[in-house]
Amino acid sequence: MIDITHKSNTLRYARAQAVVRASDPATLQAIREGKVPKGDVPATAKAAALLAIKRTSDVIPDCHPLPVEFADVRFEYSELELTIIVEVKTIYKTGVEVEAMHGASVAALTAYDMLKPLDKGIEIAQVRLLEKRGGKTEFKEAYRKSLTSAVVVCSDSVSAGRKEDEAGKAVLRRLEQLEIPVTGYHIIPDEVASIQALVKRLATEEHDLVVLTGGTGLSPRDVTPEALQPILDRTIPGIAEAMRTHGQERMPYAMLSRSLAGLIGRTLVLALPGSTRGAEESMDALFPHVLHIFRVLEALSHEPEQARAKS
Repeated sequence: MIDITHKSNTLRYARAQAVVRASDPATLQAIREGKVPKGDVPATAKAAALLAIKRTSDVIPDCHPLPVEFADVRFEYSELELTIIVEVKTIYKTGVEVEAMHGASVAALTAYDMLKPLDKGIEIAQVRLLEKRGGKTEFKEAYRKSLTSAVVVCSDSVSAGRKEDEAGKAVLRRLEQLEIPVTGYHIIPDEVASIQALVKRLATEEHDLVVLTGGTGLSPRDVTPEALQPILDRTIPGIAEAMRTHGQERMPYAMLSRSLAGLIGRTLVLALPGSTRGAEESMDALFPHVLHIFRVLEALSHEPEQARAKS
């Protein structure tokens, strides 16, 4: 199975269908009237589907076991076709489309088995995914594509050349994957004045995003939060909470991080941990979802124009 430990839980939804096609309209009539010798086809197929949904990871080798938090099976009838619709929901790190399709498949096989004594031409005509939602793909278009960013590494040892930067480069790689251009990469010591001057300048240059890594711990030289708090126009506590929550699920020491986030004008400033792992996990926790903020800011910028138009 692939590694999904870096992913965040989101609401996942999938809807699949299977079609059982008869060769005689009398077959569908027998289902509707409850006259199939083997029993109640919809009730039995629904039970089979629910069992299959919950046991998908036991049958499909690469599927992750996951909590099924909702499942529904319903049936639609035409003259020659029984259509089985399966819906599945979970709040987890990976999707439920295979669970939905597995449920629909087993329901169709169950119906086929019950109907074959009546109709020698019965067949399963189709199994397919109709819809899926959730995960990062749902949010990838939720922000404008002309964003610019800068990365700032706050570290005495890296700025003095005693240590190689790894955390900042991890952030750079992640921004590159998101196709967000990085127009500045800076390494500075853990000095309040230096951090404030650089971040103010980057915000003035109208960078959309400034990501700092380092200086969020508890040592006397960890001063990034102290440097940023006075110059932020607004803090956004939920972003910092998301980073710590994601990290806490993977490393208990994440509770000690003093990561923070906020706005300087229309520039989003993120202060991430200085460890490579901490920086990577924080980026996993926030992106691409956090970029929705730029759609919010864009909408807010049009409010005065809309107000004037109404007046």
